[in-house]
Amino acid sequence: MDILQEIVAHKRVEIERLMAPKPSLRQALLASSTGIIAEFKRRSPSKGWIKEEGRPDEIPLSYQLHGAAALSILTDTDYFGGHDDFIRTARQSGVTLPVLYKNFVVSELQLYQALLCGASAVLLIAACLTRQECKALMHTAHALGLEVLLEMHSEAELEYAELGPDLCGINNRNLGSFVTSVDNSFMLAERLRTICGHMLAEGKTALVSESGISQPSTISELRQAGFRGFLIGETFMRQPDPGQALAQFIAQIAPDGR
Repeated sequence: MDILQEIVAHKRVEIERLMAPKPSLRQALLASSTGIIAEFKRRSPSKGWIKEEGRPDEIPLSYQLHGAAALSILTDTDYFGGHDDFIRTARQSGVTLPVLYKNFVVSELQLYQALLCGASAVLLIAACLTRQECKALMHTAHALGLEVLLEMHSEAELEYAELGPDLCGINNRNLGSFVTSVDNSFMLAERLRTICGHMLAEGKTALVSESGISQPSTISELRQAGFRGFLIGETFMRQPDPGQALAQFIAQIAPDGR
């Protein structure tokens, strides 16, 4: 084998590794007794810096060691102080949990970015996309081996769930005003369960409540409403030790989730 053949053969191995199946975010949540998606979030457009010094080689791994079912990592730079490299760094530090690529995805290019940095799933936001755009991005994501968490905010957006995402999320934060209320998840839960009935029954999707969750008791209440994933960021990131804060939070959740 000459050097060119050797390089090309090695390159094919690299591509195979890149396209290898990723840890499933959906399966991780369905198998977890808590379903917590712990988020690495350094900044917020409405509240400024939350933890400017937060390190992606420390906090995500600490989340994993302290009981997170999965991770979410903000990759938007200008508004959230994130970066694609944060996921790469987390993976290099030893993170093996499913990782959600948290950004405002409006182009297929971003799906390739998510794949290359080591994400398991991507966030698609109904408010940012037409139904056709969402369908096309979901198709490409699945072709790349990435799961999709489809985020909805209002009853009008729930029709997007008919597209069959791997996870259906309800964001409790209004993206226009940034006012947050967990009541939004409870308000939309029944309608969403109706739309996703057969997919939920077959384990093909799971419901996720996002933002505004600060009390362990809320997890139990949301589980009774049909949710199996709970994305929590600021509650942990504002503490001196986010991983330890997660462990203390989990310790207060009822063992049976009720």
